[in-house]
Amino acid sequence: MLIGYARISTDDQNLNLQMDALQLAGCEKIYSDRTSGAKAERPGLSLALEVARTGDVLVVWRLDRLGRSLKDLIEMMETLDKRGIGLSSLQESITTTNNSGRLIFHLFGALAEFERHLIRERTTAGLVAARGRGHRGGRPKALDPTKRQLAVRLYTEKQYTRTYALTKNIIYAL
Repeated sequence: MLIGYARISTDDQNLNLQMDALQLAGCEKIYSDRTSGAKAERPGLSLALEVARTGDVLVVWRLDRLGRSLKDLIEMMETLDKRGIGLSSLQESITTTNNSGRLIFHLFGALAEFERHLIRERTTAGLVAARGRGHRGGRPKALDPTKRQLAVRLYTEKQYTRTYALTKNIIYAL
């Protein structure tokens, strides 16, 4: 049996495209979630996995609807494999019900992981280069140096209590 699973991340997104594609693919049952893929709790996916039996195929519109990371996808694939359930992705034209499909799934996974590592290396190199040119990361300071010095002076002289300063808006007026 083909069991469909659809997921959208935000309320402004619509499930119609995925649902139509899953119905067209011949899914007898379709489950869905309206939650971020990063969240572990997805009741629709849990129900789809509960209903699925050996020989069934879980069908998704795209692999990213099933999991956000390569690690998530591989763990899901291992879970499905242990239970004898196949996986099919309509957009990527991948099906793990045969050996060549499994190979393609793992090749895509390996390429995605390689790309993620390259992006991390480039980002780290860019940050190091920026720091070398004197750029500092993070958000800007809330107070300029003179206002910061005044706030520190008022604090160290203990002329004003924190409560008094807040009620009189002394710090905010800086």
